[in-house]
Amino acid sequence: MPRRLEMPDEKGPATPGRLPAVYLGHGAPTLVDDELWPVELAAWAAALPSPRAILVVSAHWQSAPLTLGAVNPAPLVYDFYGFPERYYQIRYDSPPAPDLAARIQAMMPAGEPVAQRERGLDHGAYVPLLVMYPKADVPVLQMSMPDLAPEHLFEIGRRLAPLRDEGILIMGSGFMTHGLPFIHEYFDGRPGAPEWSTEFDTWAAEVLSKGDLDALFDFRNRAPGMPYAHPTVEHFAPLFVALGAATDPSEAPKFTIEGYWLGLAKRSFEVR
Repeated sequence: MPRRLEMPDEKGPATPGRLPAVYLGHGAPTLVDDELWPVELAAWAAALPSPRAILVVSAHWQSAPLTLGAVNPAPLVYDFYGFPERYYQIRYDSPPAPDLAARIQAMMPAGEPVAQRERGLDHGAYVPLLVMYPKADVPVLQMSMPDLAPEHLFEIGRRLAPLRDEGILIMGSGFMTHGLPFIHEYFDGRPGAPEWSTEFDTWAAEVLSKGDLDALFDFRNRAPGMPYAHPTVEHFAPLFVALGAATDPSEAPKFTIEGYWLGLAKRSFEVR
């Protein structure tokens, strides 16, 4: 039988004040100009309890060992090319979260070092936050993925799970499908999505709803649409941190956003 999303017993049942962990598609910098997606993201944020701070794991930061971003104000990382100049003038001056950084460092195993770097938020972090928390008044900390191994990222999420009871929103930021080399025909507004994108998205929704962790861990081999859906896997990987922070393995995630953007699946969800 497929293994389910099992969590440590000591976390106990969900409580009303506990924040969910989320996985979302962050889009390109142009997401803020889309007609529908920002409305969906803003409505999602409005339905969540107000976080005391936000921890973001973005597809756009892989660094070993596990590394925590700036705990002092730092410029944004404009890690994209060829966009109009106005997208390089965007600001998101959220407060830093040094206490959260210290808390995370204490939660990691003694044998796994945690580094720190004065690196600002990249677009996988600040683009969705611009829409979800536009006042930039919630402290934000970004954390790197030390590798792309699903099992390891899931274990990191398990260790981070208690933060949800402390008012911390754990946010994995990626894209449910990310076959950028294969979507040129959708750049001009062609509706729908390629078959590999819809097949992967449907499969992901099914195995997430079943809590089939074995299938998710082995998505490279089991998921239809591969490798076109993820020629490289960094946009799917943050999902495992969010799943690792889940409380109840018997409950399917709540899918908050569905559909496609430039042919890519923007499916997003929260787990409690």
